[in-house]
Amino acid sequence: MKVTLNPDKEIVEKIKEGLEKKDGYCPCRLEKIPENKCMCKEFRDQIADPEFEGFCHCMLYYKSLED
Repeated sequence: MKVTLNPDKEIVEKIKEGLEKKDGYCPCRLEKIPENKCMCKEFRDQIADPEFEGFCHCMLYYKSLED
């Protein structure tokens, strides 16, 4: 299992700008609650799922099943 940044540098730049504006909270989420602090709880749960492969909600991170 490996977690990497999205290979699309433009998306990464936009999401990182949004994270800065929202003090580290996911720019795709409305509420500033602990569960939405990047890396959000939803993606942490997906990382823990041995069968999940894919992007986080905002497309910043990608979890692959292969090393």
